[in-house]
Amino acid sequence: MLSYKEHKALKDRFETQLRVAMNKTDFMTGWLPKSATPGASAEHFAPSNIALCKYWGKRDTELNLPVNGSLSVSLDHLGSRTRVEPIDGETDSVWLNGTQQRPDSRFAKRVSAFIDLFRIYHPEQAFRVTTENNIPTAAGLASSASGFAALTKAMNDAFKLELSDTELSVMARMGSGSACRSLFDGFVEWQMGVREDGMDSYALPLEQCWPGLCVGLIHVDENEKSVDSRAGMQRTKETAHLYQSWPMQAAADLSKLQQAIAERDFALLGSVAEQNALSMHATMIASWPPLLYWQPDSVAAMQKIWKLRAEGLALYFTMDAGPNLKLLFEDASRGAVEAQFPGLEVVQPFGI
Repeated sequence: MLSYKEHKALKDRFETQLRVAMNKTDFMTGWLPKSATPGASAEHFAPSNIALCKYWGKRDTELNLPVNGSLSVSLDHLGSRTRVEPIDGETDSVWLNGTQQRPDSRFAKRVSAFIDLFRIYHPEQAFRVTTENNIPTAAGLASSASGFAALTKAMNDAFKLELSDTELSVMARMGSGSACRSLFDGFVEWQMGVREDGMDSYALPLEQCWPGLCVGLIHVDENEKSVDSRAGMQRTKETAHLYQSWPMQAAADLSKLQQAIAERDFALLGSVAEQNALSMHATMIASWPPLLYWQPDSVAAMQKIWKLRAEGLALYFTMDAGPNLKLLFEDASRGAVEAQFPGLEVVQPFGI
């Protein structure tokens, strides 16, 4: 957590750029250091994160400012490892899981656009960017969050910028909103902020830990989803009347989750996370054209979880914008859960 002096220093530093409706380049130029060491090679890992209170919808699409605060738990060793190396040439060379991406591919364009924010120091410098995900890419498992968080940390080291954790969180948010949470381990809260320049919208790790908390990954479909989260949330916000109630529910859910974590109340944590996820998906289904990420196996897993819970198993689920479920349970129930879901990939973010 930042001290009062650190918060004030950060605030004072950003007071010079109160312009609104700015683009990312203007924004970054306003607060990045005025000079930097020429690019060098750097490599970093960042964990994926699973939101218990979801981020769904932007109040500013350029700066990735959310309409509501959110809270997540990081997935320990599951995420992205990214290496950046300066190269000769006019274009970046972008690699994902051992395959070079076409410069006009969506992935390569997003990576290069993000690196452009650092090219204020060396406009002609190209980079080779190599990312390895040990989770499915663009399948609702927050690979973009871990990828941009790892890339942010690597670029910070490459230019020796020495940005603070809060500044890195703001920076990562420019690539992917949820990436601001993937800079940290454990429980992480993304404060939505109220400023139009977004300088009060960043993530902070929570002090509480929860030994024995388990997250189980059900891989329904690992293929890239047809509608990415960015387009999906914009469609939902623009066309779903149900969305009008989403910010209010998200705020209430965030408060309940904070209470559940503070009191280590698993039933409250699980029930709020599950309802929050289903409420988010309800707004998607109510959009037009309807946005339904669920597949038959997704629904079958939900029904199985509800049946098991009715029979006394303390088991809940959450889902991001994709067909894959993330089960929530405690270590005491792990054997029973794994018996019901053979091959379940289990992560314990805080250990036993």
